[in-house]
Amino acid sequence: MEFSELKSNVEQIVKNTTLKRDEKLQAICDLLQKEVLHYDWVGFYFANQDSKTLHLGAFAGAPTEHIVIPFGKGICGQVAVSNANFIVPDVLAQDNYIACSTTVKSEIVIPLFVHGENIGQIDVDSHHIDAFTDEDAKFLEEVNLQVAGLF
Repeated sequence: MEFSELKSNVEQIVKNTTLKRDEKLQAICDLLQKEVLHYDWVGFYFANQDSKTLHLGAFAGAPTEHIVIPFGKGICGQVAVSNANFIVPDVLAQDNYIACSTTVKSEIVIPLFVHGENIGQIDVDSHHIDAFTDEDAKFLEEVNLQVAGLF
């Protein structure tokens, strides 16, 4: 499925008045993980500014033990501090990588901003090296813009 069509589907999920916010986030994760062949795991982490930790919310893919991640640790923790997109072509080449699974080869993390504040991120893992492009980043930024409207 093309990113333009997926973007429209995400908009429909966000606008669905019968679903609660957590159900919408789960539906978005399920949609992306199912429809984008190189998106093997898709999840949202949300920041707790008091404890400087990220907490796993909705996700689609294999379960992970990384339910809470300290700011600065791993790719997600680094994005919580940097407020910048992070594309990792090869996770084994990263010193500060938290291994979720031996099958994960590359990762992309895009921060989620609400009123200029980084409240979390969308995290996508792939079983393929160098799976993500700038097109993925732009698409996921657009997904996060839609998701931001839920907060």
